[in-house]
Amino acid sequence: MIRLHVPQPLSAGAPLLPTLDQSRYLTQVMRLKAGDALLAFNGVDGEWRCVIAEVLKKGVVLKAEEQVRPQTTGPDVHLLIAVVKKSALEFAVEKATELGAARIGLVTTRRTQGDRVRMDRLEAIAVESAEQTGRLDVPGIDLPVKLEALLDGWDGERRLMFCDETGGAPAMTALAGAAPSTASRSPSPRGGGTPWAILIGPEGGFAPEERERLRALPFTTAVSLGPRVLRADTAATAALTLWQAAVGDWER
Repeated sequence: MIRLHVPQPLSAGAPLLPTLDQSRYLTQVMRLKAGDALLAFNGVDGEWRCVIAEVLKKGVVLKAEEQVRPQTTGPDVHLLIAVVKKSALEFAVEKATELGAARIGLVTTRRTQGDRVRMDRLEAIAVESAEQTGRLDVPGIDLPVKLEALLDGWDGERRLMFCDETGGAPAMTALAGAAPSTASRSPSPRGGGTPWAILIGPEGGFAPEERERLRALPFTTAVSLGPRVLRADTAATAALTLWQAAVGDWER
């Protein structure tokens, strides 16, 4: 069934007004008409079965009928990725959303050479990915921030998985001690109870002084993603996959 992310509150009988683009998608692409059903979510009220109550010249009106899934919380893991070229950054945002990242942060480093960032485009990609993958929320995307400022304001309670292309412990080995036991898993596991972030560098890698600072931080776990040097978008996908397998909400 079609899923839509909507900003309005969801409750029984509530009227919903999709955006003009969403309305066109429903009526012109999917050929839905009055009375047809779809699913809607807003990141707060769970997932609801809705029907098209009215088709207007410029849009449609939906009516929420019943909740089909209560709101749940996924693992508390953020993806922090250096600004890279447009296509690679868009791919990383798409896959991070599919893989369950709770938030995506953009970082500028000494060697960042990425294109100008279109936040509206990245946010649209995250929404579309959440709709397609069955998520009940959409990850927020933060504006680019300098790596130094990010680390200066870091919350020490959040662990940092630093993906270092020069070497480190294999990711699964490094994360093994952080994984919760199978018996202790709850219906909505959150990374073993510890919030995490995963840091991916730019195309040229981290500068030596950046790497030195990152490795010296008490909350950092430096890991290797294997014997090959990966593109930033590939590294982001691989790192999130490994984290989810070892610490997140995937069954091990």
